[in-house]
Amino acid sequence: MGNYFGTDGVRGVANTELTPELAFKLGRMGGYVLTKDTEKPRVVIGRDTRISGEMLESALVAGLLSIGAEVMRLGVISTPGVAFITKALSANAGVMISASHNPVPDNGIKFFGPDGFKLLDNQEAEIERLLDSEDELPRPTGGALGVITDYFEGGQKYLQYLKQTVQEDFSGIHIALDCAHGAASSLAPHLFADLEADISTMGTSPNGININEHCGSTHPDALSAFVLEKGAQIGLAFDGDADRLIAVDENGEVVDGDKIMFICAKYMKEQGWLKHNTVVSTVMSNLGFYKGLEELGIEAKQTSVGDRYVMEEMRKGGYNIGGEQSGHIIFLDHITTGDGLLSALQLVNIMKATNMPLSKLASVMETFPQKLVNVRVTDKNAVTENAKVSAVIGEVEAQMAGEGRVLVRPSGTEPLVRVMIEAKTKELCDQYVDQIVEVVKAEMGLDE
Repeated sequence: MGNYFGTDGVRGVANTELTPELAFKLGRMGGYVLTKDTEKPRVVIGRDTRISGEMLESALVAGLLSIGAEVMRLGVISTPGVAFITKALSANAGVMISASHNPVPDNGIKFFGPDGFKLLDNQEAEIERLLDSEDELPRPTGGALGVITDYFEGGQKYLQYLKQTVQEDFSGIHIALDCAHGAASSLAPHLFADLEADISTMGTSPNGININEHCGSTHPDALSAFVLEKGAQIGLAFDGDADRLIAVDENGEVVDGDKIMFICAKYMKEQGWLKHNTVVSTVMSNLGFYKGLEELGIEAKQTSVGDRYVMEEMRKGGYNIGGEQSGHIIFLDHITTGDGLLSALQLVNIMKATNMPLSKLASVMETFPQKLVNVRVTDKNAVTENAKVSAVIGEVEAQMAGEGRVLVRPSGTEPLVRVMIEAKTKELCDQYVDQIVEVVKAEMGLDE
Protein backbone atom coordinates (compact mmCIF):
# COMPACT_ATOMS: atom_id res chain seq x y z
CA MET A 1 0.00 0.00 0.00
CA GLY A 2 1.25 3.47 -0.85
CA ASN A 3 2.17 5.89 1.92
CA TYR A 4 0.22 8.94 0.79
CA PHE A 5 -0.44 10.66 4.12
CA GLY A 6 2.32 12.39 6.07
CA THR A 7 1.97 14.11 9.42
CA ASP A 8 -0.33 16.73 7.91
CA GLY A 9 -2.28 15.30 4.99
CA VAL A 10 -1.10 14.42 1.49
CA ARG A 11 1.64 16.74 0.19
CA GLY A 12 3.89 17.04 -2.82
CA VAL A 13 4.92 19.23 -5.72
CA ALA A 14 1.68 20.24 -7.41
CA ASN A 15 1.09 18.73 -10.86
CA THR A 16 3.98 16.26 -10.61
CA GLU A 17 3.60 14.48 -7.25
CA LEU A 18 0.26 15.87 -6.14
CA THR A 19 -1.46 15.66 -9.51
CA PRO A 20 -5.05 16.49 -10.48
CA GLU A 21 -5.54 12.78 -11.06
CA LEU A 22 -4.51 12.03 -7.45
CA ALA A 23 -6.67 14.90 -6.17
CA PHE A 24 -9.67 13.43 -8.04
CA LYS A 25 -9.06 10.04 -6.43
CA LEU A 26 -8.63 11.64 -3.00
CA GLY A 27 -11.99 13.33 -3.50
CA ARG A 28 -13.64 10.03 -4.39
CA MET A 29 -11.91 7.81 -1.86
CA GLY A 30 -11.66 10.32 0.96
CA GLY A 31 -15.20 11.49 0.45
CA TYR A 32 -16.46 7.91 0.42
CA VAL A 33 -14.63 6.91 3.61
CA LEU A 34 -15.88 9.95 5.51
CA THR A 35 -19.46 10.02 4.21
CA LYS A 36 -20.35 6.46 3.16
CA ASP A 37 -23.10 6.14 5.77
CA THR A 38 -24.80 9.38 4.69
CA GLU A 39 -27.19 10.06 1.85
CA LYS A 40 -26.32 13.33 0.05
CA PRO A 41 -23.37 14.16 2.33
CA ARG A 42 -22.09 17.71 2.65
CA VAL A 43 -18.36 18.47 2.30
CA VAL A 44 -16.78 21.93 2.72
CA ILE A 45 -13.58 22.86 0.85
CA GLY A 46 -11.14 25.72 1.36
CA ARG A 47 -7.75 26.61 -0.08
CA ASP A 48 -4.87 29.01 0.39
CA THR A 49 -3.63 31.47 -2.23
CA ARG A 50 -1.10 29.37 -4.15
CA ILE A 51 -1.57 29.11 -7.90
CA SER A 52 -2.14 25.35 -7.93
CA GLY A 53 -5.05 25.60 -5.51
CA GLU A 54 -7.76 26.09 -8.13
CA MET A 55 -6.46 23.21 -10.25
CA LEU A 56 -6.46 20.79 -7.32
CA GLU A 57 -9.76 22.12 -6.00
CA SER A 58 -11.45 21.46 -9.36
CA ALA A 59 -10.18 17.88 -9.45
CA LEU A 60 -11.04 17.25 -5.82
CA VAL A 61 -14.53 18.65 -6.27
CA ALA A 62 -15.08 16.43 -9.32
CA GLY A 63 -14.16 13.38 -7.27
CA LEU A 64 -16.55 14.36 -4.49
CA LEU A 65 -19.38 15.09 -6.92
CA SER A 66 -18.88 11.66 -8.50
CA ILE A 67 -19.86 9.95 -5.22
CA GLY A 68 -22.91 12.16 -4.79
CA ALA A 69 -21.58 14.71 -2.28
CA GLU A 70 -22.83 18.27 -1.97
CA VAL A 71 -19.71 20.44 -2.07
CA MET A 72 -19.59 23.83 -0.38
CA ARG A 73 -16.65 25.92 -1.62
CA LEU A 74 -15.32 28.42 0.91
CA GLY A 75 -12.71 29.94 -1.41
CA VAL A 76 -9.52 31.29 0.17
CA ILE A 77 -9.65 30.70 3.92
CA SER A 78 -7.37 29.46 6.69
CA THR A 79 -7.03 25.81 7.66
CA PRO A 80 -8.63 26.38 11.08
CA GLY A 81 -11.38 28.27 9.28
CA VAL A 82 -12.23 25.10 7.36
CA ALA A 83 -12.17 23.05 10.57
CA PHE A 84 -14.50 25.54 12.27
CA ILE A 85 -16.96 25.80 9.36
CA THR A 86 -17.08 22.00 8.98
CA LYS A 87 -18.29 21.66 12.56
CA ALA A 88 -20.42 24.83 12.60
CA LEU A 89 -22.41 23.79 9.51
CA SER A 90 -22.69 20.14 10.64
CA ALA A 91 -20.95 19.07 7.44
CA ASN A 92 -19.88 15.46 7.04
CA ALA A 93 -16.29 16.37 6.20
CA GLY A 94 -13.99 19.27 5.46
CA VAL A 95 -11.01 19.54 3.12
CA MET A 96 -8.21 22.12 3.04
CA ILE A 97 -5.92 22.55 0.05
CA SER A 98 -2.64 23.99 1.31
CA ALA A 99 1.01 23.21 1.90
CA SER A 100 1.12 25.54 4.90
CA HIS A 101 4.59 27.12 5.22
CA ASN A 102 6.08 25.25 2.23
CA PRO A 103 7.14 27.12 -0.93
CA VAL A 104 4.71 27.77 -3.78
CA PRO A 105 5.47 24.69 -5.97
CA ASP A 106 4.19 22.46 -3.15
CA ASN A 107 0.60 21.88 -2.21
CA GLY A 108 -1.33 19.54 0.03
CA ILE A 109 -4.75 18.11 0.80
CA LYS A 110 -5.91 17.47 4.35
CA PHE A 111 -9.25 16.20 5.60
CA PHE A 112 -11.32 16.98 8.67
CA GLY A 113 -14.05 14.85 10.15
CA PRO A 114 -17.50 16.21 11.07
CA ASP A 115 -16.21 17.14 14.53
CA GLY A 116 -13.60 19.47 12.99
CA PHE A 117 -10.66 17.27 14.00
CA LYS A 118 -8.07 15.86 11.60
CA LEU A 119 -8.47 12.23 10.60
CA LEU A 120 -7.55 9.26 12.73
CA ASP A 121 -4.79 6.93 11.55
CA ASN A 122 -7.27 4.17 10.67
CA GLN A 123 -9.29 6.57 8.49
CA GLU A 124 -6.16 7.61 6.58
CA ALA A 125 -5.19 3.93 6.21
CA GLU A 126 -8.61 3.11 4.73
CA ILE A 127 -8.30 5.95 2.20
CA GLU A 128 -4.79 4.76 1.24
CA ARG A 129 -6.09 1.22 0.78
CA LEU A 130 -8.79 2.43 -1.60
CA LEU A 131 -6.32 4.61 -3.51
CA ASP A 132 -4.28 1.51 -4.34
CA SER A 133 -7.25 -0.73 -5.15
CA GLU A 134 -9.48 -1.09 -8.17
CA ASP A 135 -12.04 1.72 -8.07
CA GLU A 136 -15.32 -0.02 -7.35
CA LEU A 137 -17.01 2.79 -5.45
CA PRO A 138 -20.61 3.74 -6.22
CA ARG A 139 -21.17 5.90 -9.29
CA PRO A 140 -24.54 7.61 -8.93
CA THR A 141 -26.24 9.04 -12.02
CA GLY A 142 -28.85 11.64 -12.83
CA GLY A 143 -30.26 13.47 -9.84
CA ALA A 144 -28.09 11.45 -7.44
CA LEU A 145 -24.92 13.24 -8.57
CA GLY A 146 -23.40 15.83 -6.29
CA VAL A 147 -23.81 19.61 -6.62
CA ILE A 148 -21.66 22.65 -5.83
CA THR A 149 -22.59 25.57 -3.59
CA ASP A 150 -20.35 28.58 -2.94
CA TYR A 151 -20.26 29.70 0.71
CA PHE A 152 -17.77 32.54 0.61
CA GLU A 153 -19.34 34.15 3.70
CA GLY A 154 -17.83 31.30 5.71
CA GLY A 155 -14.77 33.45 6.41
CA GLN A 156 -16.87 36.12 8.08
CA LYS A 157 -18.69 33.51 10.17
CA TYR A 158 -15.31 32.25 11.34
CA LEU A 159 -14.05 35.75 12.21
CA GLN A 160 -17.22 36.53 14.17
CA TYR A 161 -16.57 33.43 16.25
CA LEU A 162 -12.93 34.34 16.87
CA LYS A 163 -13.84 37.79 18.19
CA GLN A 164 -15.96 36.19 20.90
CA THR A 165 -12.91 34.41 22.37
CA VAL A 166 -11.37 37.60 23.85
CA GLN A 167 -12.54 39.86 26.64
CA GLU A 168 -10.84 43.07 25.53
CA ASP A 169 -11.01 45.34 22.54
CA PHE A 170 -7.59 46.29 21.18
CA SER A 171 -7.95 50.05 21.03
CA GLY A 172 -4.68 51.83 21.71
CA ILE A 173 -2.52 48.95 20.47
CA HIS A 174 -0.57 49.30 17.22
CA ILE A 175 -0.25 45.87 15.58
CA ALA A 176 1.92 45.00 12.58
CA LEU A 177 0.56 42.07 10.57
CA ASP A 178 2.53 39.84 8.18
CA CYS A 179 0.05 37.64 6.34
CA ALA A 180 2.62 35.78 4.17
CA HIS A 181 0.60 36.59 1.03
CA GLY A 182 -1.51 33.66 2.16
CA ALA A 183 -4.91 32.82 3.60
CA ALA A 184 -4.64 35.41 6.38
CA SER A 185 -4.39 38.24 3.83
CA SER A 186 -8.16 38.62 3.62
CA LEU A 187 -8.85 37.67 7.24
CA ALA A 188 -6.34 39.17 9.70
CA PRO A 189 -6.65 42.88 8.75
CA HIS A 190 -10.45 42.74 9.09
CA LEU A 191 -10.27 40.83 12.37
CA PHE A 192 -7.94 43.25 14.14
CA ALA A 193 -9.52 46.35 12.64
CA ASP A 194 -12.91 45.18 13.92
CA LEU A 195 -11.36 44.95 17.39
CA GLU A 196 -10.29 48.62 17.07
CA ALA A 197 -6.55 48.01 16.82
CA ASP A 198 -4.33 50.37 14.85
CA ILE A 199 -2.85 48.11 12.16
CA SER A 200 0.00 48.18 9.66
CA THR A 201 0.15 45.36 7.13
CA MET A 202 2.65 43.52 4.94
CA GLY A 203 2.36 40.30 2.95
CA THR A 204 -1.26 41.01 2.05
CA SER A 205 -1.02 41.05 -1.77
CA PRO A 206 -1.17 37.42 -2.91
CA ASN A 207 -0.63 36.80 -6.63
CA GLY A 208 -0.58 33.01 -6.56
CA ILE A 209 3.20 32.64 -6.53
CA ASN A 210 4.45 34.85 -3.67
CA ILE A 211 3.00 32.87 -0.75
CA ASN A 212 5.57 32.51 2.09
CA GLU A 213 8.20 34.23 -0.08
CA HIS A 214 10.61 36.01 2.30
CA CYS A 215 7.71 36.74 4.63
CA GLY A 216 5.41 35.11 7.14
CA SER A 217 6.13 32.95 10.18
CA THR A 218 9.15 31.24 8.57
CA HIS A 219 10.82 34.59 7.81
CA PRO A 220 10.18 36.73 10.92
CA ASP A 221 13.15 39.04 10.26
CA ALA A 222 11.04 40.87 7.68
CA LEU A 223 8.38 41.56 10.30
CA SER A 224 11.00 42.60 12.86
CA ALA A 225 12.19 45.36 10.55
CA PHE A 226 8.59 46.33 9.76
CA VAL A 227 7.67 46.60 13.46
CA LEU A 228 10.58 48.97 14.08
CA GLU A 229 9.82 50.99 10.95
CA LYS A 230 6.17 51.46 11.92
CA GLY A 231 6.72 51.81 15.67
CA ALA A 232 4.27 49.00 16.36
CA GLN A 233 3.83 47.48 19.81
CA ILE A 234 3.61 43.93 18.49
CA GLY A 235 4.10 42.10 15.21
CA LEU A 236 2.12 39.00 14.22
CA ALA A 237 3.38 36.70 11.45
CA PHE A 238 1.24 33.92 9.99
CA ASP A 239 2.11 31.15 7.55
CA GLY A 240 0.42 30.35 4.24
CA ASP A 241 -2.69 28.70 5.70
CA ALA A 242 -2.66 30.76 8.93
CA ASP A 243 -2.47 27.87 11.37
CA ARG A 244 0.85 29.16 12.77
CA LEU A 245 1.82 32.31 14.63
CA ILE A 246 5.23 33.80 15.32
CA ALA A 247 5.25 37.15 17.13
CA VAL A 248 7.69 40.07 17.32
CA ASP A 249 7.90 42.39 20.33
CA GLU A 250 8.11 46.18 20.25
CA ASN A 251 11.92 45.99 20.09
CA GLY A 252 11.91 43.77 17.00
CA GLU A 253 12.78 40.60 18.96
CA VAL A 254 11.18 37.36 17.79
CA VAL A 255 8.78 35.63 20.19
CA ASP A 256 8.40 32.03 19.02
CA GLY A 257 5.75 29.42 19.69
CA ASP A 258 7.35 28.30 22.95
CA LYS A 259 7.22 31.79 24.41
CA ILE A 260 3.69 32.40 23.14
CA MET A 261 2.56 29.14 24.76
CA PHE A 262 4.39 30.04 27.96
CA ILE A 263 2.80 33.51 28.15
CA CYS A 264 -0.66 32.12 27.49
CA ALA A 265 -0.31 29.18 29.89
CA LYS A 266 0.93 31.47 32.67
CA TYR A 267 -2.03 33.81 32.18
CA MET A 268 -4.48 30.91 31.97
CA LYS A 269 -3.16 29.51 35.23
CA GLU A 270 -3.51 32.90 36.90
CA GLN A 271 -7.11 33.13 35.69
CA GLY A 272 -7.94 29.58 36.77
CA TRP A 273 -8.46 28.44 33.16
CA LEU A 274 -5.55 25.99 32.74
CA LYS A 275 -7.06 22.52 32.74
CA HIS A 276 -5.21 19.92 34.81
CA ASN A 277 -2.45 22.54 35.27
CA THR A 278 -0.74 21.14 32.16
CA VAL A 279 0.69 22.26 28.81
CA VAL A 280 1.40 19.85 25.94
CA SER A 281 4.39 20.45 23.64
CA THR A 282 6.71 18.51 21.36
CA VAL A 283 10.31 17.38 21.77
CA MET A 284 11.37 20.51 19.82
CA SER A 285 10.42 22.88 22.63
CA ASN A 286 13.32 24.70 24.27
CA LEU A 287 14.77 23.53 27.59
CA GLY A 288 14.05 27.00 28.94
CA PHE A 289 10.35 26.42 28.24
CA TYR A 290 10.28 23.39 30.51
CA LYS A 291 12.34 25.04 33.24
CA GLY A 292 10.07 28.09 33.16
CA LEU A 293 6.92 25.99 33.46
CA GLU A 294 8.45 24.06 36.35
CA GLU A 295 9.12 27.31 38.20
CA LEU A 296 5.47 28.28 37.73
CA GLY A 297 4.31 24.91 39.03
CA ILE A 298 2.87 23.95 35.63
CA GLU A 299 3.25 20.40 34.36
CA ALA A 300 4.47 19.66 30.82
CA LYS A 301 3.57 16.73 28.60
CA GLN A 302 5.90 16.00 25.65
CA THR A 303 5.02 14.42 22.29
CA SER A 304 6.62 13.64 18.94
CA VAL A 305 6.88 16.51 16.46
CA GLY A 306 3.61 17.31 14.71
CA ASP A 307 0.52 19.13 15.89
CA ARG A 308 -1.55 15.96 15.38
CA TYR A 309 0.44 14.29 18.18
CA VAL A 310 -0.02 17.31 20.41
CA MET A 311 -3.74 17.15 19.72
CA GLU A 312 -3.92 13.44 20.48
CA GLU A 313 -2.28 14.00 23.88
CA MET A 314 -4.53 16.97 24.62
CA ARG A 315 -7.70 15.05 23.84
CA LYS A 316 -6.53 12.00 25.77
CA GLY A 317 -5.68 13.99 28.90
CA GLY A 318 -8.37 16.68 28.71
CA TYR A 319 -5.82 19.51 28.38
CA ASN A 320 -6.72 22.85 26.80
CA ILE A 321 -3.43 24.35 25.57
CA GLY A 322 -0.58 22.81 23.62
CA GLY A 323 1.54 23.40 20.57
CA GLU A 324 4.89 23.63 18.88
CA GLN A 325 7.84 25.98 18.88
CA SER A 326 7.10 26.59 15.18
CA GLY A 327 3.90 28.42 16.13
CA HIS A 328 1.19 25.76 15.87
CA ILE A 329 -0.73 26.48 19.07
CA ILE A 330 -3.97 24.75 19.99
CA PHE A 331 -6.56 26.29 22.29
CA LEU A 332 -8.90 23.34 22.59
CA ASP A 333 -11.55 25.29 24.50
CA HIS A 334 -12.15 27.26 21.31
CA ILE A 335 -11.21 25.31 18.18
CA THR A 336 -10.13 21.85 17.03
CA THR A 337 -6.76 22.60 15.42
CA GLY A 338 -3.79 24.94 15.62
CA ASP A 339 -4.93 28.47 14.74
CA GLY A 340 -2.61 31.42 14.13
CA LEU A 341 -5.38 34.03 14.26
CA LEU A 342 -6.82 32.63 17.47
CA SER A 343 -3.34 32.51 19.04
CA ALA A 344 -2.74 36.11 18.00
CA LEU A 345 -5.98 37.22 19.63
CA GLN A 346 -5.12 35.49 22.91
CA LEU A 347 -1.64 37.04 22.97
CA VAL A 348 -2.81 40.60 22.29
CA ASN A 349 -5.65 40.13 24.77
CA ILE A 350 -3.09 39.30 27.48
CA MET A 351 -1.10 42.44 26.61
CA LYS A 352 -4.25 44.54 26.96
CA ALA A 353 -5.49 42.82 30.13
CA THR A 354 -2.14 43.06 31.93
CA ASN A 355 -1.12 46.42 30.43
CA MET A 356 2.33 44.92 29.82
CA PRO A 357 4.49 45.10 26.67
CA LEU A 358 5.23 41.85 24.90
CA SER A 359 8.94 42.13 25.72
CA LYS A 360 8.18 42.03 29.44
CA LEU A 361 5.70 39.17 29.11
CA ALA A 362 8.24 37.15 27.10
CA SER A 363 11.19 37.91 29.40
CA VAL A 364 9.83 35.66 32.15
CA MET A 365 10.97 32.62 30.12
CA GLU A 366 14.70 32.22 29.62
CA THR A 367 15.65 30.67 26.27
CA PHE A 368 18.60 28.33 25.94
CA PRO A 369 20.69 28.91 22.79
CA GLN A 370 19.29 26.65 20.10
CA LYS A 371 20.23 25.95 16.50
CA LEU A 372 18.25 24.02 13.90
CA VAL A 373 19.70 23.00 10.52
CA ASN A 374 17.73 21.23 7.80
CA VAL A 375 19.73 18.82 5.63
CA ARG A 376 18.20 17.75 2.31
CA VAL A 377 18.77 14.01 1.98
CA THR A 378 18.13 11.03 -0.26
CA ASP A 379 16.25 9.00 2.37
CA LYS A 380 15.17 10.94 5.44
CA ASN A 381 13.95 7.87 7.35
CA ALA A 382 17.35 6.15 7.09
CA VAL A 383 18.80 8.63 9.59
CA THR A 384 17.26 6.76 12.52
CA GLU A 385 19.18 3.57 11.67
CA ASN A 386 22.48 4.97 10.42
CA ALA A 387 25.34 3.79 12.65
CA LYS A 388 27.68 6.70 11.91
CA VAL A 389 24.97 9.28 12.63
CA SER A 390 24.15 7.51 15.90
CA ALA A 391 27.83 7.51 16.80
CA VAL A 392 28.34 11.23 16.25
CA ILE A 393 25.19 11.99 18.25
CA GLY A 394 26.64 9.95 21.11
CA GLU A 395 29.93 11.86 20.87
CA VAL A 396 28.17 15.22 21.05
CA GLU A 397 26.00 14.17 23.99
CA ALA A 398 29.13 13.04 25.83
CA GLN A 399 30.75 16.45 25.19
CA MET A 400 27.64 18.19 26.56
CA ALA A 401 27.90 16.31 29.85
CA GLY A 402 24.23 16.89 30.59
CA GLU A 403 24.33 20.62 29.75
CA GLY A 404 22.31 20.53 26.53
CA ARG A 405 20.19 18.47 24.19
CA VAL A 406 20.46 16.80 20.75
CA LEU A 407 17.52 16.03 18.48
CA VAL A 408 18.01 14.52 15.00
CA ARG A 409 14.85 13.48 13.18
CA PRO A 410 13.29 13.18 9.72
CA SER A 411 10.88 15.92 8.69
CA GLY A 412 7.26 14.87 8.55
CA THR A 413 6.49 16.96 5.46
CA GLU A 414 9.71 17.42 3.42
CA PRO A 415 12.74 15.30 2.28
CA LEU A 416 14.84 16.72 5.11
CA VAL A 417 16.66 15.63 8.22
CA ARG A 418 16.35 18.19 11.00
CA VAL A 419 19.36 18.58 13.31
CA MET A 420 18.60 20.56 16.46
CA ILE A 421 21.03 21.42 19.24
CA GLU A 422 20.56 23.23 22.55
CA ALA A 423 23.67 24.11 24.53
CA LYS A 424 25.01 26.56 27.10
CA THR A 425 26.33 28.98 24.47
CA LYS A 426 25.70 29.88 20.84
CA GLU A 427 29.29 28.91 20.00
CA LEU A 428 28.76 25.40 21.38
CA CYS A 429 25.49 25.11 19.43
CA ASP A 430 27.33 25.95 16.21
CA GLN A 431 30.13 23.50 16.98
CA TYR A 432 27.83 20.59 17.83
CA VAL A 433 25.50 21.18 14.87
CA ASP A 434 28.44 21.27 12.45
CA GLN A 435 29.73 17.96 13.83
CA ILE A 436 26.44 16.18 13.24
CA VAL A 437 25.48 17.85 9.95
CA GLU A 438 28.83 16.90 8.42
CA VAL A 439 28.15 13.22 9.07
CA VAL A 440 24.50 13.37 7.94
CA LYS A 441 25.55 14.99 4.66
CA ALA A 442 28.33 12.46 4.11
CA GLU A 443 26.04 9.51 4.78
CA MET A 444 22.83 10.50 3.00
CA GLY A 445 22.96 14.10 1.83
CA LEU A 446 22.20 15.23 -1.72
CA ASP A 447 24.87 16.75 -3.94
CA GLU A 448 24.83 20.53 -3.73
